[in-house]
Amino acid sequence: MTDNADRRIRLADAAIDTLAEAGMRGLTHRAVDQAAGLPEGSCSNHFRTRESLLEAAVDRLADRDAIELALRPPDATDPDEVARLLTDLVTKWTTVDRTRMLARYELALESTRRPKLRRALRDSGLRFRAMAADLLAGLGADEPQVRAHAFIACLDGLIFDRLAGAGEPDTQQIYEALRILLRGYLS
Repeated sequence: MTDNADRRIRLADAAIDTLAEAGMRGLTHRAVDQAAGLPEGSCSNHFRTRESLLEAAVDRLADRDAIELALRPPDATDPDEVARLLTDLVTKWTTVDRTRMLARYELALESTRRPKLRRALRDSGLRFRAMAADLLAGLGADEPQVRAHAFIACLDGLIFDRLAGAGEPDTQQIYEALRILLRGYLS
């Protein structure tokens, strides 16, 4: 990887951290430079506009998620085991990787006002819906492409509730919700 590509990744990661810590209002080129530990002007040199910086953050989130999800066993056929694996993932994403999820929700809300960002998030989401459809097909669910949308919505809801909602489900509640959902797809 080139130094230029490394720097873009470093800046996108710093944008994610800044979004999670300071929200959309705190996301400036200067704040990202500081978070990345790079000279002032580095971020604006690589991402001229706020829109391009936001898109870079979306792309980086998708890349990091795809790398992590590729490490998961794709051929799990037991819904209870899949529910356990997903529970572990939700737990990780709401604790150790909480920053990524907070940034994702900041970006999702901002995308309601920015059509180009909305498209970037939609395109990223399509990759995960395809993965979910493959997972559901492997479990033997009917109409896995159709059910993937509801499955991802439920997963997002569990993550959001754990991070910011009133419910704050514990690990066992998340597991039970996922187990019930997955088993329901198989009936």
